[in-house]
Amino acid sequence: MQRRSGRSEDQRTERTLGALAIAVLVLIGAMIVTVLVKAWPSFSHNGLSWFGPGGDVDAQLRAMQASVPIPGHSIHYFRAWPLIWGTLITTFAAVVLALIVSIFTAVFLTEFAPGAVRRALEPVIRLLAGVPSVVYGLIGILALAPYINQHLISNSRKASVIYAVQLNGADLTTATIILAVMITPIMVALIAGALASVPTSWHEGSVALGVNRWRTIVRVSLRTARPAIVAATVLATARALGEAIMLSMVSGGRGFAANPLDGITFLFEPVRPLAATIVNNAEGLTIAPLAQTIYAIAAVLLVSAAMLSFAGWAAKQSLKRYGIRA
Repeated sequence: MQRRSGRSEDQRTERTLGALAIAVLVLIGAMIVTVLVKAWPSFSHNGLSWFGPGGDVDAQLRAMQASVPIPGHSIHYFRAWPLIWGTLITTFAAVVLALIVSIFTAVFLTEFAPGAVRRALEPVIRLLAGVPSVVYGLIGILALAPYINQHLISNSRKASVIYAVQLNGADLTTATIILAVMITPIMVALIAGALASVPTSWHEGSVALGVNRWRTIVRVSLRTARPAIVAATVLATARALGEAIMLSMVSGGRGFAANPLDGITFLFEPVRPLAATIVNNAEGLTIAPLAQTIYAIAAVLLVSAAMLSFAGWAAKQSLKRYGIRA
């Protein structure tokens, strides 16, 4: 009787957990469908041109908010390229910078740091990973942006582009640095965990063959943890892609397509990624054309994050051949 009773309790627990899982999946599906349905009018009015260049994106958003179409265009006219470009360059630059720092930090933690130092740094890394993004934004706008404005941007450089854009320290460089600082702890935790899981016998075997320590780290540890490095990069990219509050504070807040042909000035030009644009225009959700455009931006981010999440899952699967869990 007790065995039968225990089995029925297990079955009830399984059914409850299954129902909860189905409910969560239904909720996520409903969210995706809602976003896509509400975004469709913006995409249907603009077609593939929605993703291309064409005029001042801020003026287009203001026209929707005022319900006064830009002359010669419909009220839904929107060209998102400056926002997409701002998203791409800030995310790519931040992920590359964070990846370099993360690999060296993870190697130090697992290969060189004394036990006491490692035990002290691990909770600090977890703490940094959980700091709210608005705190990073405050650091960027109150400390880093003024420093860049006062010491790295000359008056002559500001004057050379004053006709097109204002340089004030809230720019691509500030956004990239703060974003890299935000995602680095996530990458360090994942990469360090994978490096720590590399079997000790593999290290010993490499050393026994006469390979020096650094070459062992590169050819054995990092090579074995390569799937985890890929997974960490993908997950950090998804985190950077969806960051909104911090970037709305430090990126300059203007839908301007920073031009690499401008040389060094390019690094100090303002940008505004897609996620930050949602935050900056959230009060316009009661205006139909603007709300549909905001939902369209959200749909692009949602699809991009889903693709990155799938890529991260796929990268983790290859860890199984090494017996490593990320």
